[in-house]
Parts: sequence; C-alpha cells; structure tokens
Amino acid sequence: MFNINTLVRPNILNLEPYSSARDEFSGSEGIFLDANENPFGTLNRYPDPFQKQLKQKLSEIKSVATENIFLGNGSDEIIDLCFRIFCEPGKDKALTFVPTYGMYEVSAAINNVELIKVYLDENFQINKNEALTLLSDANLKLIFICSPNNPTANCIDAVEFIIQNFKGIVVVDEAYIDFSDKESLSQKIDQYPNLIVLQTLSKAWGLAAARVGIAFTNSAIINFLNKVKPPYNISAPNQQAALQALNEVDRYEYEKAILIREREKMLLELQNICLIKKIYPSETNFILIEVTDADGIYNALTSQNIIIRNRNKVIRNCLRLTVGSPEENAALLTALQNISA
Repeated sequence: MFNINTLVRPNILNLEPYSSARDEFSGSEGIFLDANENPFGTLNRYPDPFQKQLKQKLSEIKSVATENIFLGNGSDEIIDLCFRIFCEPGKDKALTFVPTYGMYEVSAAINNVELIKVYLDENFQINKNEALTLLSDANLKLIFICSPNNPTANCIDAVEFIIQNFKGIVVVDEAYIDFSDKESLSQKIDQYPNLIVLQTLSKAWGLAAARVGIAFTNSAIINFLNKVKPPYNISAPNQQAALQALNEVDRYEYEKAILIREREKMLLELQNICLIKKIYPSETNFILIEVTDADGIYNALTSQNIIIRNRNKVIRNCLRLTVGSPEENAALLTALQNISA
C-alpha cells in the first residue's frame, strides 16, 4: 500500500502553509481591503493563488481533473519543489538518467541532495538491470526521467518499468510530448500513485516567456505542492496569456503541424551535408546530430548569428538544432552546407 506520508520530509508534513488573503475569499467581486493592495490601476490586485480558471481550461484540454493539476512558475519551480518536499538535505538521494535536462542536477545541488547519474545506453535507453540494482536504496526518494528526452530527442521505453519497481516518487518530464506520437502518462496518474507528470506551455504552445509549468499527479501530492509553493507563484498577466493560448487550440495545432513537418524536412536535408556523421531520430522540436567538429561548427554558425546548442561536453561532437520557422531552418541548412563546402 503506497503511503505518501512515508516519503515526505517530516518538516513538510508538519508545515503550516502561508494563508494568503485570497485563500480566504473565493469571490471575484467585492470591496477588497484585506491584502494591503493599492486600490488604483489594472495590475494592482494579487492574482488567483490557485489559478482556478487556467486549471479548468487545462482540465478540458488534457482530460485530467482540476484537483490533479498543479501549476508552477515554469517546470523548474516544480522540480525544485519536489526536492524540497521529498528529499532531506544531506541525507536523501535522487536519480536521473543522463544525458538529460540539466536542471535536475542544478536543483539537486541547490537543495544539497546527492544526484545519482546513470548513463543511458548507446540507443539512449535505460538499462533495466543496471537501474534495478539502484532502486532499493532506502535513501533514494526521487527519480527524474525526461521523455521525450533532452538532448537526445527520443522517448524512453522503460519509464513504466521504473515506476512499477520503485517505491519512491517518479517525475516524468514530458516537456516535448506534444511533438511525439506517444501517449502521455498523465492519463495513468490514477494507476500509479507515485507518479508526477510534468508538461509545459513553453514549447508547443509558444509561451516560453510566460513561464507556466504543469504537474499532473494525485491529489495527495498536489496538496503538498500547494503547501510548499509561494502564495502567488504565477502572475496575473501570465495566467491571462496562458488562458488566451489555450483558447486558441486551432492555432496551436496549426503551428505544431508546421514544426513537425519542418522537423521531418530537416531530417531528410541534413543527410546531404557531409560534415554530419549521424542524425538521431527525433520526437521533439529539435534534432541531435553528430558532426566532425562540434566546437568549430558551432563557432562558425555563431559568427553568422545562427545560435544552436553545443552539446559536445555532454555527447561527443554533438550539436542540438531547434526546429525554427521555415525561413530560419533554410538559413541554418544553407550555413551548414557552406561550412561543408
């Protein structure tokens, strides 16, 4: 029987959360003299601390109940909250499979939590036998799996195997799931009480500047996330920007289709560039390539004001190319061809 209280830090279990003025009044109209706000202006009032309208809209689109949705100031805030809730600094451990998103390691370091890094195999997949030997560690509380993975661009096959064989919390980061044909694990949070699924409005929804991260999980974990988060963690303008985007699903689908079509076009055209040694499959809005000289090619592109991501220190001689607009992609391909010439 899964008991979330055995995983939560004792001080978090006993924490009395801050109660904001808006926590105590659910209406939208009235004479508000409770929060020491300036009565003048258009941004003078504190935002809804629990983003009720935004969660309702997300619930309709994602087919997840509102009580199973938590919103953070980007997914990075949710990652940090997971460390704060479940990992005792200097004692507990977390685990991730590398190469992967760098913020798991940064958040672990900030929270003084040892992060175990297990390397993916040559196909960028989890070695199940190697992983199993680590899952019984009593101090291992958190596992982070990015799928589709950044920077490798592929989905991880063994995600449910890890969830089923681990007694702690598994955080599955689906920032790029919109670009994949794979089904989101957000539909399985009832099946797995130790699962937290992260998504974002920064990628396919085009709201990177608004910083809206999403967690789908059971209501018990949601309660702890709400308990620890800052009272007004998402501003009113950002909530409005998110609502506007979510009300334009046709535009989202149209732009996503362009990006997927451009990705497939680039995967074909990159094959004709001789400095590229390998092109990895992609289920994201970026492409990982192995080249002859990652540092040299990166510098050559930068000198032309074409900025890509040099992943040479993470995966030898590899570069990560974001799929941009058709015009941006054409400029990148031309520049790579000229470097090859």
